[in-house]
Amino acid sequence: MKYLHTMVRVTDLDASMDFYCNKLGLVESKRYDNPEGRFTLVMLAAPGQSEVELELTYNYDPEEMNGGRNFGHLAYAVDNIYDFCQRLMDQGITINRPPRDGRMAFLKSPDGISIELLQAEGSLPVQEPWASMENIGSW
Repeated sequence: MKYLHTMVRVTDLDASMDFYCNKLGLVESKRYDNPEGRFTLVMLAAPGQSEVELELTYNYDPEEMNGGRNFGHLAYAVDNIYDFCQRLMDQGITINRPPRDGRMAFLKSPDGISIELLQAEGSLPVQEPWASMENIGSW
């Protein structure tokens, strides 16, 4: 057995592409537009890791989506969790669970999907202002 991808439905493809690519740093690896079926699929991967993909499914017909938390979460390792979270915050992204421990943080996509960020190779030393930051909302 081989893991292929995780699929999440998105309500605004442009906002989702901005979030996942421009802010989170994923790269579009392929796209399939199906006007007859009224959907677009976009495959994203972390740079240099095209064997593991995230599939964004955008259905042209509006639908109410809620309960992103019941999906669980997507998880990505980052080289420096403090720098990565600061860069996201500078771009207007809320860090729902700050990396107080130098190891783990959570944020949400525009559609409410939880994203876990983990410090690659262990934890960084605990430091301010992260150590004193409170959680915001759910994650």
